[in-house]
Amino acid sequence: MSAPAPARERHFAHWPPGQPRHLTLPQTSLFYNLEVSAARYPDKTCIHYYGRDISYREVLRAAERLAGFLQGHCGVARGDRVLLYMQNSPQWVVAFYGIVRANAVVVPVNPMNKTDELRHYVSDSGATTIVVPQDLYPQVRPLVGEGGLAHVVVACYADALDAAAPHAPALVQAPREALQGPGVALWSDVMDRALEPGPLEVGPDDPCTMPYTSGTTGAPKGCVHTHRSVMCSAVGGVRWFGRSQDDVYLSVLPFFHVTGLTGSLHGPIYAGATMVVLTRWDRHAALLAIERQRVTVWQSISTMMIDFLAQPGLEGRDLSSLLVVRGGGAAMPQTVAEELLRRTGLRYVEGYGMSETMAATHINPPHRPKPQCLGIPVFDVDARIVDPDTLHELPAGEVGEIVVHAPQVMQGYWRPPEANEEAFVPLDGKRFLRTGDLARIDEDGYFFMADRLKRMINASGYKVWPAEVEALLYRHPAVQEACVIGAPDPHRGETVKALVVLRAEHRGTVDAAALLAWAHEHMAAYKAPRVIELVDELPKSGSGKVLWRELQEREWRSART
Repeated sequence: MSAPAPARERHFAHWPPGQPRHLTLPQTSLFYNLEVSAARYPDKTCIHYYGRDISYREVLRAAERLAGFLQGHCGVARGDRVLLYMQNSPQWVVAFYGIVRANAVVVPVNPMNKTDELRHYVSDSGATTIVVPQDLYPQVRPLVGEGGLAHVVVACYADALDAAAPHAPALVQAPREALQGPGVALWSDVMDRALEPGPLEVGPDDPCTMPYTSGTTGAPKGCVHTHRSVMCSAVGGVRWFGRSQDDVYLSVLPFFHVTGLTGSLHGPIYAGATMVVLTRWDRHAALLAIERQRVTVWQSISTMMIDFLAQPGLEGRDLSSLLVVRGGGAAMPQTVAEELLRRTGLRYVEGYGMSETMAATHINPPHRPKPQCLGIPVFDVDARIVDPDTLHELPAGEVGEIVVHAPQVMQGYWRPPEANEEAFVPLDGKRFLRTGDLARIDEDGYFFMADRLKRMINASGYKVWPAEVEALLYRHPAVQEACVIGAPDPHRGETVKALVVLRAEHRGTVDAAALLAWAHEHMAAYKAPRVIELVDELPKSGSGKVLWRELQEREWRSART
């Protein structure tokens, strides 16, 4: 009688039918995907944007023109970092591919970030150029000439619209402004100049993009991803779900985040499919897109799906085109998944990944998904559950830390070097990434989240790192000490709460409401505290460290009573 398979191999019994276990990846740059799709389907719609169809030929031409400008006017050279700071739009798509066509590295930045937060991305990445929409230019303007930032390409969303776009939000319909300032170039002028780029020099092992994440330290860290690691997630997602050039994707998850970037942008372009792009989440606009554009693939998160299914008049609307509804970031509540199944006949397929892994390392098998489950390791992923202290592999059913070795894992953090020493461990001659997430493997080899080692708040799928929020709070002159924890929230799952000790001279003159208003002015909306509690002191260990876990547990315990 043969020995039972290790826990990490049990999922192969439930592997998606017809799929290979190994996926051979293209030995090309990511830009080549756009070139191939434009050559195969030049007149096919690449992007549908509030009523306007933009062809693959048009997207390719625009990306090449931006690349020519970045090289010829901004001096962008191979390996340079370029910030991309805007919301989903045709210009976002063109900018990403234009930057990599210029042999440079895309640094995607959450458009909710404010000037104080953006300053770190500029200084840490060493970027001299940024692409920004006109509504966010005021956030960038104070940084131009400060450090190395010298060039600002300013786009207007309305330039990508047809004359009539009744369902576009006001932000998108705002007419182009004749902005002027140091280093400013309008997107429309860049397109009109039509500068030709130099040769495409980068290949699979060159840096491609550098999304930022945070962690135990206050400052976000760049995750260095090559064209190969980005390609792995893009190709793997298309193959896992069996999609083709005739699919239509609802691309509403933010492109600055690795989940939306790989599943709702790079995947469709690799396949030659169509993307229906929404700049802002709007449940009615999403419904119209599904009905009118015959959307087949929708990558969503739980809060979007809850909102979508709750809209009045949904009963009787035509959702029959949908073939795949997938997502991750936070578990989908069972009642919502059941309502989706009732209305569409589709099961929500969840996955798991990180910025460090360019999105998914685990996805549920589409033919056999389990609810509120991370899924199984996808192509060529070696994922294990280990004891966090000894790193010994644990059997099925026991809770330990997820570690992964996979082609989509980043090369490492941009800075500082010691961060990589903490992030990676050698096992069986392989380099494994420590995720900081605690999980267990069930009898079928599926992974289920149990807890997390890392100090992180998951608010509606947005990852909020308390140390980063605390570092920003300390900039307020009244704050002596701050501890940020996650608090239960019926809509977001978790929300951000700060316990603050005021400096003696500000007690009685600064209240929680004033601190809340200041935080929302200086931080992205998703990470700014929703609740601030003023306290006389914070509990500390013998070595003087704030006992954040004690405060965290106390908060959740009080919510249950």
